[in-house]
Amino acid sequence: MTAPTRIAVLASGRGSNLQAILDAIAAGRLRAEVVGVFSDRPAAAALQRVSANLRWAHAPKEFQDRAAYEQALGDALAAVAPDWIVCAGYMRILGAAFVQRFNGRLVNIHPSLLPLHKGLDTHARALDAGDAEHGASVHLVVPELDAGAVLAQVRVPVLPGDDADTLAARVLAVEHPLLIATLQLLCAGRLTEREGQPQLDGHPLFSPLALDSAGNLNR
Repeated sequence: MTAPTRIAVLASGRGSNLQAILDAIAAGRLRAEVVGVFSDRPAAAALQRVSANLRWAHAPKEFQDRAAYEQALGDALAAVAPDWIVCAGYMRILGAAFVQRFNGRLVNIHPSLLPLHKGLDTHARALDAGDAEHGASVHLVVPELDAGAVLAQVRVPVLPGDDADTLAARVLAVEHPLLIATLQLLCAGRLTEREGQPQLDGHPLFSPLALDSAGNLNR
């Protein structure tokens, strides 16, 4: 039997997506292990969700420049030999050299229906745009912000009377199932990447998988 997939997590905040991963592993729904949690914020609550020996946390200001910070982060990541690196609420843009170092192993969960609303404040921007639907995307990380191939998405309605907070809460409720369902396929080797092109069961994936109400991903 093959060893569990090794997952490293980058997080800057409270770590709710990290907790979803840990819960799925504990419940036997995800054949993986979290081999490290890495943060740019030493006070991030996400770090408390794993034991001290799995934590790496340094503020970028501790380093001479961004390149030195990302070199140290990359070296720490490489030391735990992750199969996949999940950006789960990691609030820094990763530099091109870092992304290239881990090319094909980096995924991010982003709270919008990419390519719509890249970057920050996605919920307010969806409301300002008059979007009828909003949601979340899991995508491959490339040097350009939120521009990598989208692996999977989940959609929620934008309802009359919504503000950014109510819409954010509705998206967060489906972010976790989306992330776990995507990781299940990645960890099983069914969802792969070849030269930036996602593949499902060996066939090119030309549009994102969609999460249904039962928590399953479909073409």
